[in-house]
Amino acid sequence: MNPTERRQRLRALFREPKCLSPASVFDPLSARVAQSVGYEVGMLAGSVASNTTLAAPDLIVLTLTEFADQVRRMTRASNLSLIVDADHGYGNALNVMRTVQELEHAGVSALSIEDTVLPTPFGQKEGQEQLISTAEMVGKLKGAVRARQDSSLIIAGRTSALRSEGTEKTVERAKAYAATGVDAIFLVGLVAVDQIKAVYDAVRLPIIVGSAPASLKREDLAAHGARILLQGHQPVAAAVRAVREVYAHLYGGGAPEELKSRIASAQEMEQLVSAGDYRKWQQDYLR
Repeated sequence: MNPTERRQRLRALFREPKCLSPASVFDPLSARVAQSVGYEVGMLAGSVASNTTLAAPDLIVLTLTEFADQVRRMTRASNLSLIVDADHGYGNALNVMRTVQELEHAGVSALSIEDTVLPTPFGQKEGQEQLISTAEMVGKLKGAVRARQDSSLIIAGRTSALRSEGTEKTVERAKAYAATGVDAIFLVGLVAVDQIKAVYDAVRLPIIVGSAPASLKREDLAAHGARILLQGHQPVAAAVRAVREVYAHLYGGGAPEELKSRIASAQEMEQLVSAGDYRKWQQDYLR
């Protein structure tokens, strides 16, 4: 599938009255694994990209170039419709425009721009969160929509206002963001159905939910516009544990043969890396 086809598929999913959870992916191989088990939609979070690309925390030390390069490798290797967390757009409204251009070129199907003050400003206490003004965020989102070349690319305005300003102010922000022409609203900090209902009733746009309490089921959220529910990023943590355990086994003198039941087989690895295609290409073009 080409990038436009993947974007159109995601848009079609957004039009359906159900809520799905994408695979949390972090590199080309994990994207291939997710696709192999049936996922059509993947999510690359900014925190996961920072963890896996730099082995650094989610403090906006990852650059747009590094992020876009990783995205490009992932979209090249799989047919997932990839949603990405573009943080604050890496600067002001002009930087947001550049971010949209780079990530669209890299093949994403959807991206979100958030209203959090990033990176952490001098003097901000740990655990606190500041939001930019609604006016500044509106400028960013207008710039994002203007920079888009493929109209099928989904742009979401992300807000953390539920955590710091309450439902009423969140609704005000969501309405202002929706008026810019974005395709979805991304809510962080949702704890009750009434909150998403208030936002959806005000904007009538698809809602992306950045995690929710276990008591809120996908079908309950779907009834109020939720089309995506993120469930965390367990795959990268699972990969870290598995790699650590294998290293510890081998470092401690364990035999490689004892790992067979815990690792992918040679056949699985060949399938995931398209070894058969490469062998055919060798035969066709190197002889």
